[in-house]
Amino acid sequence: MSIYQRIAELEKTGEAAVLCTVVDARGSTPRHEGTKMLVYADGSFIGTVGGGEIENQVKQEAREALKDRKTRLLKYTLVDPKRGDVGICGGQMEVYVEPIIPKMTLVVIGAGHVGRQVVFLAHWLGYRVIVVDDRPEFATPESMPDADEYITADMADLPDKITINEFTSIVATTRGGDVDIAGLGPLLDTDAGYIGVIGSRRRWEFTKKGLIAKGVDPEKFKRVHSPIGLELQAETPEEIAVSIIAEVMMAANRGTGKSMKKD
Repeated sequence: MSIYQRIAELEKTGEAAVLCTVVDARGSTPRHEGTKMLVYADGSFIGTVGGGEIENQVKQEAREALKDRKTRLLKYTLVDPKRGDVGICGGQMEVYVEPIIPKMTLVVIGAGHVGRQVVFLAHWLGYRVIVVDDRPEFATPESMPDADEYITADMADLPDKITINEFTSIVATTRGGDVDIAGLGPLLDTDAGYIGVIGSRRRWEFTKKGLIAKGVDPEKFKRVHSPIGLELQAETPEEIAVSIIAEVMMAANRGTGKSMKKD
């Protein structure tokens, strides 16, 4: 499978990767202009930009680019390793490093009134939306018409059914703390960029006690946003959905949630 086919697959799987392209090669270099390498978040890769130390450095920069989501233009001289060059071929290379960030995936667990509005709003914003419910009649296009995928499963089984990475936001709009206690533990071990659980502070305290009784490390609770959403004094399902999506966006875009008004 070619690099271009692998890039096309990223949109389907929701994975991230970094495309590294030789954009300038002068003199004697291991690879010519246009040569490409695709580096995944776990460090695996396909293609090559020359092997050896230059490739090791490009891969390291690629993984850093996934963290800060910024492009890089890397310049290398291949003359004298004693002065820090990456090779002895005699030429110069420039490599353009471009993070390929997937469309945000929003997983909505619980297809009730609030969940339905969260799905509607996320779809309108262009997210890839997955609806999950353990009740088959709820995880359907008829019940939730705006999702891209429907999964009938227990919450605890979700990590085995979909790819969950830092570009995945999980919103649990479930019907009770007992459901959260039964299924939240495995989600806390994923790389999800955001995990939010609906309910009052009292419900979240109840859920935490239940999870601790099941052996879940309380340190993992720091990952959870509960009560979910930003404080907007929201009441209706529609208003609560706005509050939730606002917090999801804030986490994904590394915002502060502060007013942009200037004094």
